Amino acid sequence: MNGFGVRLHGDCLEVEARPDNFPQKKYNLLQAMLAINDLFVLTPAKVASFFKEDVERFLSLHDIRFTKDINFIGKSGFNHHFDFVIPSSKKEPERILKAINNPTKNYVSAMIFSWDDTRKIRSENAIALAVLNDQDKEITPDTLHALKAYEIEPMVWSKREGYIEKLVA
Repeated sequence: MNGFGVRLHGDCLEVEARPDNFPQKKYNLLQAMLAINDLFVLTPAKVASFFKEDVERFLSLHDIRFTKDINFIGKSGFNHHFDFVIPSSKKEPERILKAINNPTKNYVSAMIFSWDDTRKIRSENAIALAVLNDQDKEITPDTLHALKAYEIEPMVWSKREGYIEKLVA
């Protein structure tokens, strides 16, 4: 919730907004609700280890330099949250990662919109990777196709070792 400027007041999620920033604050509230909803799909065995933290540990373990919890303002004026950014190098462009614990149509659609809205303001050759958790269920071909249609590279978690070279470079 903190990453979206949302606070818990009793059983309610709250944001403060003015007329001029109402759309952005409403969007942030919805994104926080989606993130919180993602917590409900975790099995008790996974509560101790959230997927985003697993991705962070993987990056650190392989000495992949990154910045976490980055927000970019898109063409729409909306603020979009990405989990990790790996800066460009001589071999690879800037890589922007979003960890998707539950790759349903809603979460994938949100990633597609966020990337499509922000890619025009990032460096020309920046790429996006959707890190998809396939530990409990298989990633559907439709999910992979949708991401690729918007030039987002799907990084299936069970095959993460195959991405090390691309991420380290």
